[in-house]
Amino acid sequence: MDDFPKLLIVLGISIALVGALWLGWTRFFGGAQFPETFVFQGENMTCVVPILGSIILSIILTIVLNVIFRGMNK
Repeated sequence: MDDFPKLLIVLGISIALVGALWLGWTRFFGGAQFPETFVFQGENMTCVVPILGSIILSIILTIVLNVIFRGMNK
């Protein structure tokens, strides 16, 4: 139970780092969208569904969390 606060701090820093990298990527490289990004535009609304981006983010976070959990168990 003593490791839980450390885990929360690491997760928070990781999320902030991923957000900063994502923001930097879109600003410097024109904000190009991944393929398989669906954009639905209505009169007063725009909905963006990034399918491929979600899959890539899921794979990256799975790898990072596995490394973190294995490091905490040793």
